[in-house]
Formats: sequence, C-alpha cells, structure tokens
Amino acid sequence: MSVDPSTIAIPADLLPADGRFGCGPSKVRPEQLDALVAAGDTVLGTSHRKPAVKDLVGSVRSGLTELFSLPDGWEIVLGNGGSTVFWDVATFGLIRERSQHLVFGEFSSKFAEAAAAAPHLGEPTVVRSDTGRHPDAVAEDGIDLYALTHNETSTGVAMELRRPAGTVADTALVAVDATSAAGGLRWDPAEVDVYYFAPQKCFASDGGLWLAACSPAALDRVRSIGASDRWRPASLDMQIALDNSMQNQTYNTPALATLVMLDAQLRWMNDHGGMEFAAGRSAESAATLYGWAEDREWASPFVADPAMRSNVVGTIDLDDSIDAGAVNEVLRANGILDTDAYRKLGRNQLRVGMFPAIDPADVEALTHSIDHVVAALT
Repeated sequence: MSVDPSTIAIPADLLPADGRFGCGPSKVRPEQLDALVAAGDTVLGTSHRKPAVKDLVGSVRSGLTELFSLPDGWEIVLGNGGSTVFWDVATFGLIRERSQHLVFGEFSSKFAEAAAAAPHLGEPTVVRSDTGRHPDAVAEDGIDLYALTHNETSTGVAMELRRPAGTVADTALVAVDATSAAGGLRWDPAEVDVYYFAPQKCFASDGGLWLAACSPAALDRVRSIGASDRWRPASLDMQIALDNSMQNQTYNTPALATLVMLDAQLRWMNDHGGMEFAAGRSAESAATLYGWAEDREWASPFVADPAMRSNVVGTIDLDDSIDAGAVNEVLRANGILDTDAYRKLGRNQLRVGMFPAIDPADVEALTHSIDHVVAALT
C-alpha cells in the first residue's frame, strides 16, 4: 500500500449526514431518543406489571400487527433474551418431534445446532448451501417444523418465504428467523406460521428481547405442547410467554428502554405508510449500493443472483488489490462506522446496513466516500 490510510480525509461534501451503517445494533433515530426522554418520568423505573408498561407492550403488539397486516387470530408473543434464546424456546415449545433447517450462513446454523442438541427431539434434517446463496425447503415425512431464515445477516442473502409444497400448517409449521429482516423486507403471512425476531436491526432498538408473530396453527401447537408432560424451564416456556403476552406483559422484567425505542420506531413506520414505506426505503438503498458496485471494476455484489440479494444487508466484494480493512479504517476515521465484513466469512468485502432508519441519501453518500477512499489508496 503506497498511502498511509490515516492521512486520507474525505471531503465534507461527500460524507453522509449520519455515518452509522452497522448491521446490528443499527442506527437509532434521534426521535427514538426523544421518546426515551419523554418516558423518563412515566415508564422508565416503573413496574412492568402496572398500566403504563402494559400499555407500552400493548402498543408494540398492536403496532406490529398493523405493520405486518396480520390476519385475525394471529398474536404477537414476546419474551426476554433475543433470538438466540428463542431458538431454545422453540426446541421446547414449537418443535414436536423433528425439524428441517435451511442453513446458508452463520446465523441460520444456530437454530439447527440447538435442535440437534435437544435430547427430547429427533435428529433434525439440515439442508445447506454455499454462502452467497440459499437452499430451498423440501417437504419431508416426519418433519413438523420447517426452519427458514428471511435474511442471513452474515452474508447478505435474503430469501422469499414460501411454505414447502405439499405441507399444511396443521401438521408442519414454518418458523422464520427474521431478526435482520422484520420491518425491512416484505412477507406473506399465508406462507409462515412463526415470524420471530429481535428489535436491534430494522426496529433500531436494543437487543435482549424476542418477539414472534404467531399464526393460529402455531398457537395451537404452543398450547398442545404446553398441555403435555414435556419438561420446560419456565423462562423458556412458550406457553408461559403466550399467557403473559395476552396480558401485555412479559414473564420477567423487560428492558423498558428497548420497548420504548421499539414502540417509537413502529409508530414512525406505521405513520408513514407501514411496510411499503419501510421496505421501500431499504429497497431504494439496496438499488443504489448494488448498482454502484456493478458499475465499478474493483467492486461487485457478493451475492451473484440478484433475486437472493438482501435489501437490508449489502455485502460488496472488493478486488484483491484493494484492502477492505484499509478502506474501513479510513471510513471509520472519517466518522463512517461499522462497514466491516462479517468476521467469520473471511472475505475482502464491505458489509453495509440498509435498514429503514438509514436514509437512502446517506447510502448514496457512502458510495461517493468509498470512491474517494479507493482513489486515494490506489
């Protein structure tokens, strides 16, 4: 490298107004912080069993129902611990005997590992593909839950959610890890039974909370297992989580700041047009990022198939002659944060969060900034 990265300054007129492009936790809008301040003497520091907090939980549940246009009979269930904990919750309260898992990156493998380790479940089927693409679920005898991932945060691969041909929800549920997709990618409730996520990505809140949109078939499964003699730790018991959620509360004390920021983000999304607004912002950002990469000789989208490219997490490979680490170093020194590739993927690439809170104009400014940095480095 002929140029010291620490000496490169990006002109102010090229810089994004907000330099946060992390893939989780993601950029928090100033209005969400205002909501925290406003909640300072009414919600924060009060009991989660009292009306103020229960009203907040109720607002989150109704806001998600509106955003996702959920049919009658669906419920939003929530509990503490994030998506990592929900994988354990699902092994106790959603999988009856055996599950099938689509694995195409770091995070989609985690649920499969949890199911394989559960001593009360049969061996799961794991369908894998190379990173940069996704496999498809295939109907299989003996499977009572199909585990899909809407968006692989580690690789920037997204998949269209479809129920495996020949399956019905009465016997086989479709459960979707939507942690980095929920609120930024469209989906059809007719193709899904459980759509679960944590709020630190598109919803620009903190982690430590899991939420799941559950169909009537999923609720029947939860109640059936809840009535059985299967042992379940109380904190991982989905029946207990459901019972509490119906009362607009969680089994144990939640982080109230997380709920306040989530509620503020939901109000912003719904007030501006719901999913069409939120997903539209991410789609605009993605078109800018991928179009820019395709126009550069030294950059290219990591996901080769445009139909599998994520609108919320963009992964861009750089030519070997350009050190992505040096590019990220310069960007960071100039206030542009968290564009590093996922550490375990081990590629010379940039990874860009394009969640709804991130202004599409800032994504465009990011591309101009990268152009400047690469020109200076080479």
